[in-house]
Amino acid sequence: MPDAPVESSYPGERLGLPAEGPGSIARLGRRVGALFIDYGAAYLISGFFAWDPLAILAIFAAIQLVFLPTIQGSPGHRIFGLRIMRVDGAWVGLWRPIIRTALLIIVIPAVIWDADQRGLHDKAAGTVLVRA
Repeated sequence: MPDAPVESSYPGERLGLPAEGPGSIARLGRRVGALFIDYGAAYLISGFFAWDPLAILAIFAAIQLVFLPTIQGSPGHRIFGLRIMRVDGAWVGLWRPIIRTALLIIVIPAVIWDADQRGLHDKAAGTVLVRA
């Protein structure tokens, strides 16, 4: 008989993360706040280029691709006290931010979550967004 799935009492428990405090799974409010900061910055920067929707998206992607591997999160993440890391706790490297950002831009993978509140974009990249 196959083993029954293990239920966790809080998001991130199956990943070995704490329930709250530093290292715990980033909650929705902080994630949305960080998204608004990053997208707002892209919107303002694109004003120099006539607010082209594709320019906004390209600038948003560039913000993610530059800052995720260098400061462990986008400016919005860092302002809201979040950081991104691999599931095993190591540095995200260079290719994981590319996969994560490509799927984040598509939007749908980012709004489908698992029990650990990780979007499909994080699962595909092998990353997790945690409190700093």
